[in-house]
Amino acid sequence: MKINTGKGTISLITLIAIWSVSAVTSLPGLAVSPILGDMNNIFPKASDLEIQMLTSLPSLLIIPFVLLAGHLSTGRSKLAILYEGLAIFTLCGVACLLAKSMTALIIASSILGIGAGMIIPLSTGLVVDYFTGNVRVQQLGYSSAINNLTLVAATALTGYVADINWHLSFLVYLLPGVSLILSLALRRETPTPEPKHSDQYKQTTINRRHLWVLTAFYFVATYITLVITFDTAFLFEKYHISQHLAGISISLFFLAIMLPGLFLNRIIAVTRSYTNALSAMVMTVGLLLLSISKSPILLISGVILTGLGYGVIQPLIYDKAAIIAPPKLATKALSVVMAANYTAIILCPFIINAARRLFASHSEQFGFILNASVAAVVTLIAFIGRRDFALGLDKSYYEK
Repeated sequence: MKINTGKGTISLITLIAIWSVSAVTSLPGLAVSPILGDMNNIFPKASDLEIQMLTSLPSLLIIPFVLLAGHLSTGRSKLAILYEGLAIFTLCGVACLLAKSMTALIIASSILGIGAGMIIPLSTGLVVDYFTGNVRVQQLGYSSAINNLTLVAATALTGYVADINWHLSFLVYLLPGVSLILSLALRRETPTPEPKHSDQYKQTTINRRHLWVLTAFYFVATYITLVITFDTAFLFEKYHISQHLAGISISLFFLAIMLPGLFLNRIIAVTRSYTNALSAMVMTVGLLLLSISKSPILLISGVILTGLGYGVIQPLIYDKAAIIAPPKLATKALSVVMAANYTAIILCPFIINAARRLFASHSEQFGFILNASVAAVVTLIAFIGRRDFALGLDKSYYEK
């Protein structure tokens, strides 16, 4: 079976290999989440700082290695970097599975962050290398969908096996080993060169203005949605709503992010230059529902709407990051933009807590009100800049 790439065809196994790399980028930190509350019991001598390091150090290390992998991709074989990252990730997964002390777990998890950082820009860079035009936009949507679907499935798995034995949570960190085996197929089928008439060849180097606007846009969009993962459980607890339902709502959030990726070209065909503005508006409405409602149905609806809006914006930013650079620099441009995602993850709690202190608010709704306000501003900016390359969509996206 041959798959159309917009510039030729590739085999199904090559496509599956590309998808498999997209799947594993969501895994760092996932294995720890279901056992985080039990860490004091698992390791009675562990300090709160050590437990915090277990979750924060991998994310901190991902950022510089995302940027490093992007930089190295311009001079080294991308496949070599990919294989090294997958191997590090898998070996650290084995180390986490066998760890018997908090120190060993922190070290293994931190080095795992290095491997993940090497993989992350290449996961999208592979899509950019193998696909072009509308087909690439579609595949970036699929890549985003696969990433979030894996997140939901792996979260459910880790939560289940953690009840059997906490070590088993780290089984999900062995999935990169499967990707490593599948990605060997990429050596047999190299990407067809980008057509000379493509948008990428209009660039001689990375367009820095577009790069920084896209990076800032992605940082803000990610920051806006992170309040769902950080604060939803506290909001549900305040309203005496089951924490089980809170967990379901988080799963629905990631499923909602996944859904637009499956229909991205159709969404663009309807919403045209207003795509980002309408997506930001949907996020605003979702966060407003979480700010003002006490009904479980409306709260879950707010979670889903926020995810749907973000699910449209994310793959479009990736596609634009590829367009603003010539083919050989596309992965480097992507690495800068993708680093914004992990920077937002680290900074989001600090931003919300700083604003909470500034406004002297102890309300559980505060984070949602704050981020709904930010989303409303983004909606206005995206509407005004709907013809701007970074903030809107030009005719090349919907008149082909």
